Amino acid sequence: MICCRIPVRRQTIHPGSPAPATPRTRRRVALGLCAALGLTCAGTVLAVRAFAHGGYLASGDPLTGSYAEKAADGDAAADALLSGPYTERPAPPRAITRMTAGQETAVRGKPAEPPVSQPLQAAPTAVSAPIGPLFSPGNDGDADHHCTASVVHSATRDLVVTAAHCVYDGGFRTNLVFAPGYHDGVVPYGVWVPSRIVVDPRWADRRDEDHDVAFLRVRRPRGSGPAGQRVEDLTGAERIRFSPPGGLPTRTVGYPDDRETPVSCRNTTTAGSGQLRFDCAGFPNGTSGGPMLTAVDPDTGLGTVTGVIGGLDEGGDDETSYSSWFGPDIAALYRRATTDGA
Repeated sequence: MICCRIPVRRQTIHPGSPAPATPRTRRRVALGLCAALGLTCAGTVLAVRAFAHGGYLASGDPLTGSYAEKAADGDAAADALLSGPYTERPAPPRAITRMTAGQETAVRGKPAEPPVSQPLQAAPTAVSAPIGPLFSPGNDGDADHHCTASVVHSATRDLVVTAAHCVYDGGFRTNLVFAPGYHDGVVPYGVWVPSRIVVDPRWADRRDEDHDVAFLRVRRPRGSGPAGQRVEDLTGAERIRFSPPGGLPTRTVGYPDDRETPVSCRNTTTAGSGQLRFDCAGFPNGTSGGPMLTAVDPDTGLGTVTGVIGGLDEGGDDETSYSSWFGPDIAALYRRATTDGA
């Protein structure tokens, strides 16, 4: 599926051989075929994708990369999820909602996990309240939970970050449900649905891998939780850092689509042209959008997001994960997400 991370090992391409049909080249092939047949390509590709996602797509405003979700769509998605084998079992709000800058500095003086996992392979890890899977209930061709997302601190206290390819695929997905702290069919902090989704217009226009990041403003669906409740007040939030250098000790977390608990791995990142690279095996489908965390407090488990699995090859391959670099463009997207439609 184009919407999800597909582990693809890179192949050696010999001179004169056609490029393999990766998730990104398939779209170009479709566009080329449309043009050759004299068809309206954008509409045709959108129709194909709408069919692939069971019709759960909305156009939004691709020129600005924003979408205000209809309340009825979010409520219906939440109802569909909770009518399945999932249970809301309320957990108490987190006592610490976020780290201050001073607390983040203090983390560096605490005993920490080893900087590199041995072996360099993602392994089962403890659940963290701000991190959870993105579900897409309905017959849209995806697994129950197809991506990962995390709550990040904002003045609005309702902001979630993930990969753009998890939420926009020729249109904005209208059947998304976020379940922070999810494990084993239990939803301890309730389900949350988007009220607004923001991606960079360059992702909406051409799936620019340097802008594979999305921010979601989320809310409680109808009949779920106190009115006006904000997700950050319940789960706490990761901090977010822009223009991070490479070489930072990093813990990457994601929910494989065939597991009911998360996996994580520790290594240092490498910064490249428009991308942040994280070498560790074991991040398959479902882990796209998972946070790359630095300065993780061993007491609270909270850290600082410097990337999300996505970017190059929509996340990487069996051995390596990527993130679009959180530079000035992503910082501007964050600012727009916290003010757009506020």
